[in-house]
Amino acid sequence: MKVSVILTTYNKEDELGRVLEGLALQSTLAHEVIVADDGSGPATKELVSGFQRDFPCRLLHVWQEDKGFRAAKSRNSALRESSGDYIVMLDGDCLVPRHFVEDHARLAEKGYFVQGKRVLVAKDAAPLADSRMVNSPLALLMAALTGKISNSHHILRLPLFFAFRNKKLRGIKTCNFGVYREDAVSVNGFNEEFVGWGREDSEFAARLFNYGLMRKEHPFMAICFHLWHEEARREGLRANEEILQRAISSGSVRCQSGIDQSGPERDRKERLG
Repeated sequence: MKVSVILTTYNKEDELGRVLEGLALQSTLAHEVIVADDGSGPATKELVSGFQRDFPCRLLHVWQEDKGFRAAKSRNSALRESSGDYIVMLDGDCLVPRHFVEDHARLAEKGYFVQGKRVLVAKDAAPLADSRMVNSPLALLMAALTGKISNSHHILRLPLFFAFRNKKLRGIKTCNFGVYREDAVSVNGFNEEFVGWGREDSEFAARLFNYGLMRKEHPFMAICFHLWHEEARREGLRANEEILQRAISSGSVRCQSGIDQSGPERDRKERLG
């Protein structure tokens, strides 16, 4: 199975570089890594170009003009360019241990999307965190004991532990999220009505639920390490919440402003099962 990693970013060259370093060191390499750039300046393009010279898999940079927070549109642009069977979405400030892609591939299952877990890296530790730290059990233990990371129980990698399955919307985060490409396309990708921070990931998951998928999560596999950053401005959150609630109440599967914007939502008989 070919795995495409879609990596969202916006003017965070230092963090993006560390994430790309981790993706280049995977036990199982992705088929491709696509940087979904929401309007960064030239420094990000230069960084990605530098990595492209000797990156161990296909590395693409998909850029759009900076017109505010448009993560949904950025991810859709990357989805169009993707050629893998399975999509792993990751934020450009989330470091990954060496088994990250392998774990997502092992957890992939027809009829499910995977919600990955995250460990939060504290403000004073974030500038120093790198691939060596997230792959060192001793360094992670020390970070946990000294309060440099939270949600530290996830640092254990226990593939034999069972995965949970449910249909909960709470805690949906596309900073670490896996879904079959055909399922993402079937719901028409992300809803580009979302502008500004918040709820575009939950609305995407709600439509995947409406399509017939369930959520799968494993507390000790496919973990990422989310670097501390200032919280995004949330002035558009109320409008975004309304779009989310509309998808939930209507039972809609396909958004109109998605990957394919050429027609209305298909008949609901197209849902799974």
